[in-house]
Amino acid sequence: MDSTIFLSEVVGTAILLLFGGGVVANVVLKGAKGHGGGFLLVNVGWALGVYCGVLTAYKSGAHLNPAVTLGLVAAGDPAAKAHLATYLVAQLLGAMIGALLCWLSYKDHFDAEPDPTSKLAVFSTIPAIRNPCMNLVTEIIGTFVLVFVVLAFGRHGDARGLAALGALPVALLVLGIGASLGGPTGYAINPARDLGPRLMHAILPIQGKGSSDWGYAWVPIVGPILGGVLAGLLAAPLLPI
Repeated sequence: MDSTIFLSEVVGTAILLLFGGGVVANVVLKGAKGHGGGFLLVNVGWALGVYCGVLTAYKSGAHLNPAVTLGLVAAGDPAAKAHLATYLVAQLLGAMIGALLCWLSYKDHFDAEPDPTSKLAVFSTIPAIRNPCMNLVTEIIGTFVLVFVVLAFGRHGDARGLAALGALPVALLVLGIGASLGGPTGYAINPARDLGPRLMHAILPIQGKGSSDWGYAWVPIVGPILGGVLAGLLAAPLLPI
């Protein structure tokens, strides 16, 4: 295991989830200053989380997302393939740490919030209309766009990974996906982003938290993986060299 890649991905993914979970907590939890700020604020917070996460994870290439790593593997990236397990474990651990820090930051508001669904929404995605098959399609499409465009960024240079591309284009891409495709499912587009915090929701002593909704949890895992791999496989024939 490459310790540099591991630590870099843990830190970057933790920053991503602290920002992302934090903006959702600010919008949905009772008494928070941003309560009722709306979905656009959520999109901006997640995009800035990506921006800061990419900046802090430059040593690993800042994948921050198993779908990105698997997409790079499918596209033939040797470094992603060689360190696949390191990336995946680090991303999940970082997501769990970010969710923990978010909960600590908003603990009083979690205690004051009476709605279990609002508490769960801080940790994991919840579909607007629960239709697992169509929710899966949405996640596949959203993640395909994410990974395909990220790979298109890379075609304009020979840099390995995302960090050397500049954090801003990736952040703007995530903002656009959230604004355009985020409505049906809350756009996980990242298996670690959903699974790690959902695990923390199940583990943490959150007052009145209710179910962690494991019946839906496979959608934001399987959908992004399929979308990322599909983007990686189609990158070579469809993207200009």
